[in-house]
Amino acid sequence: MAEGRAVVRNSAGIHVRPSGVIREKFAAYPGKIIIKAHGLETEADNVLGIISLGLQKDDEVRIFVEGPDDEKICNELAALFETIFDFPPRT
Repeated sequence: MAEGRAVVRNSAGIHVRPSGVIREKFAAYPGKIIIKAHGLETEADNVLGIISLGLQKDDEVRIFVEGPDDEKICNELAALFETIFDFPPRT
């Protein structure tokens, strides 16, 4: 099992669109990925669960991965939480 930490860097936090990116990237992962923050936890393939963590800029996230390439997956997920997403505005 791999364990990691990340700090949310996106100025708008982890809202619907970044949550969708995270879910899409790890939905097919055959192992288990748990994300913890604010005393709550969810799995990485659960968009509503990720949103419900209420992650804002500078919040710390703990990541737990159990399965193939767990260290690599943990690092990839941490990098996504630390991404400054630049989505084009919706019109």
